[in-house]
Amino acid sequence: MRRILVILVSLMSILVTPLLCAQDTKDVSNAVHQVLERQVEAWNHHDLQAFMSGYWQSPDLTFFSEATKTSGWQSTLERYQKRYQSEGREMGKLDFSNLQIESLGSSAAFVRGAWHLTMSDGKTPHGLFTLVFRKFPDGWKIVHDHTSAAQP
Repeated sequence: MRRILVILVSLMSILVTPLLCAQDTKDVSNAVHQVLERQVEAWNHHDLQAFMSGYWQSPDLTFFSEATKTSGWQSTLERYQKRYQSEGREMGKLDFSNLQIESLGSSAAFVRGAWHLTMSDGKTPHGLFTLVFRKFPDGWKIVHDHTSAAQP
């Protein structure tokens, strides 16, 4: 009888674990997607502080773009300000597409996607990105961003 019980518990574990993992993957994907949606909304309201809330506020945050490494949350914010809010610059309207969110467990995710800006002069800068997210007590945050831009 005990042997049958052990076999039944083992079978239940084999059958239930994939279902739980699938739910965890869906939960991770939904949570990360919400962060990205909030970033787009903040960007389109020209609110870089709110946009940056999707990033890990740490000196260990990394941002790679144009063969340049930017280290830290504050430096990343300053990069965005210089590039999109300084004299003669604009933020445009941001859109993310082709998002592929891959759970790396219950506390990490890898994201691939495309970004697209629509500027008031009709220009449409765009490119690709990869992001690494980690789950912290205050929510999901980008800990690494590698963004490329298409050549005009």
